[in-house]
Amino acid sequence: MKRSQINSIIREMEELIRQNGFHLPPFCNWTPDEWESKGHEYDEIRDNMLGWDITDFGLGNFDKVGFGLITLRNGNRNNAKYKKVYAEKLLFLRDDMMAPMHFHWFKSEDIINRGGGTLLIKVYNDNGKGGLSDSDVLINSDGRSYYVKAGSMVKLLPGESITIWPHQYHEFHVKPGSGSVLIGEVSQCNDDNIDNRFYEDIGRFPKIEEDEKPYRLLCNEYPVARD
Repeated sequence: MKRSQINSIIREMEELIRQNGFHLPPFCNWTPDEWESKGHEYDEIRDNMLGWDITDFGLGNFDKVGFGLITLRNGNRNNAKYKKVYAEKLLFLRDDMMAPMHFHWFKSEDIINRGGGTLLIKVYNDNGKGGLSDSDVLINSDGRSYYVKAGSMVKLLPGESITIWPHQYHEFHVKPGSGSVLIGEVSQCNDDNIDNRFYEDIGRFPKIEEDEKPYRLLCNEYPVARD
């Protein structure tokens, strides 16, 4: 991805967040220059990859396949220094976009439509070998439990949510014509380096072409603390 595209996506997501009355923590608004002065008191942000995360999954077509994300809070299963057992994210999909099919090995999560258009989530069970099972899928959604056929699309209007369990494949879509969607995620600790199992062989973090200066640093770009 070009840095100019990433910068534009972040600004677009910031505007959607403002439109929906959500307020970001201060570190989400720091410039690259401000990051240079941040010492070890902010290591929780560095170590747990809090902040901005824009990806096209290495496919080079963000208008159709991608995600804008912000990790707002997170623990760390691999570092006893951090005691939180939960995480929270904001995610962004444009109208008629999707994010690829995947499951998590460890993490359970609630996916919430925080505002905007209509979110569609395609669901399958893992067949135990990394493939897609044809078995019915348990849906837990806002206090209701029921089953749907493998490959069904679960529709979430603003305010509605679904619980995604480990080994439950899920793929994100936006109903065409309904508008961009601001998505919330409340989960167990998040680790995007080891806890994602994509159905297809794709990347998680983009390669970046530096055609302009960063507007915000991404969560894997923070400078090491100097003090």
